[in-house]
Amino acid sequence: MATDSQANRLRDLWRAIEQAGGTDKYIQSQLRERGFLVERRETDKMSKAQLQRYKKQLKAEAAEKRKLKRDAWQAYRAQHVVHLGEGVFWNDQTDFDRWDLRDADERAAENELPQLDNPGQLAAALGLEIAQLRWMAYHRDAATKLHYYRFTIPKRSGGERPIWAPHKQLKAAQRWILRNIVERLPVHGAAHGFLPGRSIASNAAQHSGAKIIVKVDLKDFFPTVTLPRVKGVFRKAGYREQIATLLALLCTEAPREIAQHEGRTYYLSLGPRCLPQGAPTSPGLTNTLCLRLDRRLQGLASKLGWRYTRYADDLTFSLPNGHNGAPRVGALLGAIAHIAADEGFAVHPDKTRVSREGGRQRVTGLVVNGDGGPRVPRAIKRQIRAAIHNLSKGKPLKEGETLSKIAGWVAYIHMTDPKLGKKLQEQLAAVSG
Repeated sequence: MATDSQANRLRDLWRAIEQAGGTDKYIQSQLRERGFLVERRETDKMSKAQLQRYKKQLKAEAAEKRKLKRDAWQAYRAQHVVHLGEGVFWNDQTDFDRWDLRDADERAAENELPQLDNPGQLAAALGLEIAQLRWMAYHRDAATKLHYYRFTIPKRSGGERPIWAPHKQLKAAQRWILRNIVERLPVHGAAHGFLPGRSIASNAAQHSGAKIIVKVDLKDFFPTVTLPRVKGVFRKAGYREQIATLLALLCTEAPREIAQHEGRTYYLSLGPRCLPQGAPTSPGLTNTLCLRLDRRLQGLASKLGWRYTRYADDLTFSLPNGHNGAPRVGALLGAIAHIAADEGFAVHPDKTRVSREGGRQRVTGLVVNGDGGPRVPRAIKRQIRAAIHNLSKGKPLKEGETLSKIAGWVAYIHMTDPKLGKKLQEQLAAVSG
């Protein structure tokens, strides 16, 4: 990356090129000013000495011209994106694109989004130089460096889930995008995941007192949201081609396989760029992307007498106790699959669950049977009480248990049962302090 002095020099140089009327005119003026511009003459009547001198002048002019062209190109690259990698369309010209909204500026203003008309404005908003912005957005199918680091977490169903979390600089850019753009975009009222004032508890609360609960999972939720779909979100928000492309690249990454070859580590692309599970922007982007999906599923649920909510990729439908008439579960499930496919998603065939009144009904991990509101299952409460009791007696924790995990479970309990949660927090503090 260029130093501050280099960046300032290149910025000043590009300003001079623009003032001159373009690169060619700037080079001509500099050749003239520096005494390198040679007046072209007929060589037929030149003496041998004159011809040698003339050729020497032409060579000096050509050498200086090459140097000026190199400097101009560096200045251009410092102020323009130029290229964003394999398979990514980019045009440095800010001409109107046929896919841009005709009322783009008005739409962005309605959403109270920051004005970003060109890459320079986006780079400045992110506290970056153009070269840094290009570096973070650039795509390679076989990369030797990534802006993400990989770790895994256990799945509830078994196995490991890979998480690609952004490094510090990209994470800061994504957080700016999240706060200033994504969080200002419209989201349906049925969405409860990763939104202020909403949670797994608010999601579950919508399904208390249910005769039947149907839970449906969307398969490969984040990987299904690919670069074009993310770019479409930013275009619909009111940004034009250039800015929408850069924002989409900053928020996506290709699924990767790590390979070693001749002592070097390569991160090989396994498919198109999509939302990484680990980027702060991913959940918010899915919420606004699912606006039409949520509208259609809400309409379906209302038509059949059901209630509907979505928490990330978990869709929940419930039939209230007071509902009269046939539940029509089969018709509901068939319509859900059809709508999901129409909106670019797929229902996971092995994760649809139907639970009826009388059996345990759980929504986003919370029990919703009866009139007590959503609550943490008793087995988990017993487990946490036992762990805190063992700590108070000086006994070791069970395998897989840690203080941080127990604290997390206590906070989880506090969310639905503040009285018990506070009591457990005090007990945990007493034995861990």
